[in-house]
Amino acid sequence: MRALLHLLVLSVCVVGIGLGGISAGPALALTQEQDLVAEVWRIVNRAYVDETFNHQNWWFTRQRVLKRPLTNREETYRVIHDMLASLEDPYTRLLPPEQYRSLQTNTSGELTGIGLQITKDEPSGWLRVIAPIEGSPAQQAGIQPKDIVLAIDGVATTELSLDEAAARMRGQQGTTVTLQIQSEATSSTRPLSLIRDVITLNPVYARLDAAPTGQPVGYLRLSQFNGNAADSLTDAIRDLADQGAEGYILDLRNNPGGLLQAGIEIARLWLPQGTIVYTVNRQGILDSFEAFGQAVTDAPLVVLVNEGTASASEILAGALQDNGRARLVGSVTFGKGLIQSLFDLSDGAGLAVTVARYETPDHHDINRLGITPDRLVSGVPLSRDTLATEADPQYQAALDLLSQTATVVAGVP
Repeated sequence: MRALLHLLVLSVCVVGIGLGGISAGPALALTQEQDLVAEVWRIVNRAYVDETFNHQNWWFTRQRVLKRPLTNREETYRVIHDMLASLEDPYTRLLPPEQYRSLQTNTSGELTGIGLQITKDEPSGWLRVIAPIEGSPAQQAGIQPKDIVLAIDGVATTELSLDEAAARMRGQQGTTVTLQIQSEATSSTRPLSLIRDVITLNPVYARLDAAPTGQPVGYLRLSQFNGNAADSLTDAIRDLADQGAEGYILDLRNNPGGLLQAGIEIARLWLPQGTIVYTVNRQGILDSFEAFGQAVTDAPLVVLVNEGTASASEILAGALQDNGRARLVGSVTFGKGLIQSLFDLSDGAGLAVTVARYETPDHHDINRLGITPDRLVSGVPLSRDTLATEADPQYQAALDLLSQTATVVAGVP
């Protein structure tokens, strides 16, 4: 196994095997296929966040799966999938080589498909939308956060793993995939035929706006925490400051997360000091990431969030809220408080393993609960052209709140 690639909060401890006195017996020679199963088992055994492994004897699980006849890699992957499924954690999963390369491309800046971030809805087994990617075919078709994907090209999503579903939605540019979508808002269902496209993941959109009181406001929309996000946002903040911005709105709506390190680096752009996030492993040990040094700006900040704000976005929003650096406006966030780590496997595949959970600086565990904004404002369906305009009530509420904050900071009665 090669070194860890990076941490994801999609959104992501080392202890002994813990056999409780059970002897492992003499070592047996393993076939190449069995050795890959054992490799996956060892990684999960060392790193998985739940030391009970979903209340099962993980050693017996290993022994049981190694007894199954494995004659090819497809059978091996199926056995590994079944072994990981026993954890009942959709985020701990095998990524075959092609899917693994696609995920690495996704976090680095480009992908081909329809641009839909998904999760497994427990316990129903349907796919639930976290958020569509900015400018993607999925967003243009009007798919909303928390909508349910019932079927992909006629195949019920209850029959598919997360990665199988993602693989079905990916494909060559210009080809079509048909989804059956159930609306979260109305419970109605509809078929949607989407044309796959190359999606460039430019994570930052920026422009200079004006608050109702007339002061210039920098509007920043961050769509994903990929490898480009921190540098792109730094450049955008400085450019808006040069244009005279006296306050900022950071729009994290429908941002499904991405790299943990990107979220931490972006928090440090706004926070000169303070805790950003705590991580808790299966031993209950708290680690923390801190802000230090010089923030890029100390101007007033309002952050927009909604039900599609997830994972690394929630880490950033929670850090800014708990440290008193920003006020949050919008609706309650998605609620994904688990952290995954990616491991290379010897055959070129990858393994995503839930290794920890996170807490905000005030020790709020947001998994399945989300973060409640300081000002709750219901959203409305918006097209790409009406986002952050007069037709956007959450954006207008953020402008109003920023005006009030700027007035207080300036000492104006």
